[in-house]
Amino acid sequence: MNDNDSDVLPTSTCATHVYDYSCFASLTRDEMVLLDSKAVTITYKKGETICKQGSFASNIIYLERGLVKVYLEGNPKNLILTITPSGHMIGVPSIFEGNNTYLYSVVTYVESVVKIIDILVFKQLLLQNATFAFHILNIMNENIAQTYARFFCLTQKHLHGRLADILICLSGRIFKSLKFDLPLSRNDLGELTGMSTESVIRLMKELKDDGLIELSGKSITLLDVSRLMKISEHG
Repeated sequence: MNDNDSDVLPTSTCATHVYDYSCFASLTRDEMVLLDSKAVTITYKKGETICKQGSFASNIIYLERGLVKVYLEGNPKNLILTITPSGHMIGVPSIFEGNNTYLYSVVTYVESVVKIIDILVFKQLLLQNATFAFHILNIMNENIAQTYARFFCLTQKHLHGRLADILICLSGRIFKSLKFDLPLSRNDLGELTGMSTESVIRLMKELKDDGLIELSGKSITLLDVSRLMKISEHG
């Protein structure tokens, strides 16, 4: 299979859908001027924290470029909810009355550019522009559906199925290619799949020995997607 085959890869549960249509396109010119006047663009280096779980949420965050992990902090392990690529909102649940803190932490996998939007202006735009509000609601609904799928994977699939699920998702939704350089550590993969780092390393070797994937440093190539899909489905 070649990179063009990635067009038919199934999507899975590690990342939310990437929209071709920006929700900001439904704003009027005056509304965009208002939004931009109450927003600031910041570049974060790899490994930097964009927002922290439990901290006061005074802004909505729009990821213009980059790749981040959204996760719940725990002891001793964190739980990664999703890997979020460019074009996504972060912190939208914080717009609800009575909930003025971030429900999760967000850390960059690569250098990332974000637009920090004043939450009061964001709420104002939701109230006055029904089309914009509708698009935000669609995004939130898709995020909820993705979260349901994540927890089904974590609670109902065996270890092989969880890892196959994540590899298919990374290939199909994040990197759009059967071969990609993985910015995630084995520990990150463990947090994504709900298994130990040692288990991730062992299972990755098994998939390699079985001819399902090829590993070269941080580079991963999916060699047999149909078999990985079967493992994911029946795992």
